[in-house]
Amino acid sequence: MTNKIQWIVVNTCRLLVSATFIFSGLVKLLDPAGTSYKIEDYAAALGIAALAQPPLPMTIAVAMAVLEFTLGIYLFFGIRRRMTTYSILILMLVYTPLTLWLAQTNAVADCGCFGDAVHLTNWQTFLKNVLLLAASLIIFWRGNLLTRVISESTQWIISLYSLGYALFIAFLCIYAEPIIDFRPFHIGQNIPRAMEWPADPEALPEILDFDVDPTLIEDTSYVFLLTSPHLEMADDGNFNEINDIFDYASHYGYRFQGLTASDGQAISRWQDLTGAQYAFDFADELTLKTIARSNPALILIHDGTIVGKWGHRQLPQKQQLTAPLHTLQLAHPQPESYRRMLLKLLLWYLVPLLLITFLDRAYASLRWWKNKKSASEEKNRGE
Repeated sequence: MTNKIQWIVVNTCRLLVSATFIFSGLVKLLDPAGTSYKIEDYAAALGIAALAQPPLPMTIAVAMAVLEFTLGIYLFFGIRRRMTTYSILILMLVYTPLTLWLAQTNAVADCGCFGDAVHLTNWQTFLKNVLLLAASLIIFWRGNLLTRVISESTQWIISLYSLGYALFIAFLCIYAEPIIDFRPFHIGQNIPRAMEWPADPEALPEILDFDVDPTLIEDTSYVFLLTSPHLEMADDGNFNEINDIFDYASHYGYRFQGLTASDGQAISRWQDLTGAQYAFDFADELTLKTIARSNPALILIHDGTIVGKWGHRQLPQKQQLTAPLHTLQLAHPQPESYRRMLLKLLLWYLVPLLLITFLDRAYASLRWWKNKKSASEEKNRGE
């Protein structure tokens, strides 16, 4: 009975830790740039300037996301148990005191452990990590009781598949904007409505700070916003496409406005380099990083609602802009719900994985049946 209770406790802890690590890793994979910004915040709080030097924050962000996701998968399937239980325990022994320091000092307002998908206070994060540390200790102590879901001979397929999937999602969301946008400036968001204070006096508006020319979001027509937190670091490889969009906007009477946190010198340099004829207004760096991860990025607003968002590698092409925006599909997106998109993303991973698991279990059952049949035949011959 004692062994059965231990088995239940260990595998309950295993499901708790694996689910947390998979979710935490997945939301980081969906927004590596957001995690890299958070690492820069940690570097500033800890006074480690070298940690904030590109490309180190992005490298660490991708490594953390891949590590957390794959460890969660390994623990769930009960594969590479020794390495997995050791690694998870080491991570929790690092995360827990770090979040205690954050809770006491509030040096970084949000730990970023679940990206923009779930926001916890620093004390909530610390208590969550205490629970996970306790569960990790139990798993480490009785790792031999972890039930293996897939055979040892096939675990390498799960390992490589999970690693490849994680890297693919991470680099896809670095190349473009995040597949699932948990930020307040997502497509379909009405900015003026999101800036209204809720009836609950303790609650905050979804968008707390968007200190720009109010006519940009009050305009009942279409408005193009070119956002760049730092123009001196912006990718200028697509300036011809940006200029084509500006010409298109001018032709149809749409506003086209640049927003940046850079100074006048950087703006002049960008205009000289790219031949840009559009003007720039100043905007808060953090706000611009929240609006879009790409630098630069293009945002399309209609009557205060975000109807389009493109990274600099995905800009609308000249051949797509041949008529007024109200007649074009790109200005009328049909955004999917977070749950549906997250489910779709998981299915991309789970369907092939379940197929692999089914084939592995079927092969193991067939091998067991053959061995049993051979043993029975050998016994009959002996008699």
